[in-house]
Amino acid sequence: MLKAIASNIFFVASLSLSKEIDKVFTQHQEQKQVIVTEEMLQRLPDPVKRYLVYSGVVGKPIVQTVRLKQVGKIRKDTKQPWMNFEAKQYYSVSPPGFVWIAYMKVFGLPLVRVRDYYMEGRGNILAKAVSLFTFVNSAGKEMDQGAMMRYLNEMMWFPSAFLGKNVSFESIDANSARVTLKDMGKSVTATMYFDDEGKLTNFIAPRYRDMGKNKFELENWSTPIREYSEFEGLKLPLKGAGVWNLKEGDLEYIDVTISDLKYNPDEPY
Repeated sequence: MLKAIASNIFFVASLSLSKEIDKVFTQHQEQKQVIVTEEMLQRLPDPVKRYLVYSGVVGKPIVQTVRLKQVGKIRKDTKQPWMNFEAKQYYSVSPPGFVWIAYMKVFGLPLVRVRDYYMEGRGNILAKAVSLFTFVNSAGKEMDQGAMMRYLNEMMWFPSAFLGKNVSFESIDANSARVTLKDMGKSVTATMYFDDEGKLTNFIAPRYRDMGKNKFELENWSTPIREYSEFEGLKLPLKGAGVWNLKEGDLEYIDVTISDLKYNPDEPY
């Protein structure tokens, strides 16, 4: 009986989410297919060129939309236990946008839903219990920055987007470069780290941490990559983590594994 009630509640809630998912695809500006060439990489710092060649984007079309699935675990801080989650995510490249929908199980049922969102320069996190009772609804300029930074970070799963006109790079050394994403009159900047082979190994940036009750703190944030695999003919990050690099020590708050990924899908999951 409880499972049936939960299923009905989530079905109703999914109707509102479908509107946001549709917006990711409807805001997308359909463009003529462009194939990545080696000439397109020449303006980039050497480690970024090495990374894109390693990923395998040369000879492939520039991606326009993405859908993917994740499994993993998440926690707010070390005082809370890890919670397993399953998530679906949708991206548009031009203009940048995403919707992330994760379900956490309680007593074996998907009773907690978290939706993270970036669209038209705005970010928002909404968390609900049984899709009815809101216990997190964060928005504002700090959330805008955090969501935009998340988008820039997750371009690692569709790396041809790094060739966009809204992205620029600054060389640091043989194995790192600064990257800046611009959107809706705003910008975020991070440092990307690469190994000698060309793998992206880490991404470090200042990002606002949501402390609850509309309080935010600007902290160093990193996403070490632990394993690669092949999706859509490219070598992409398979497993990684999100870490707050705090004064009192590192807080790993999320562990993620990609279970499915599709470029330019005909429809959402």
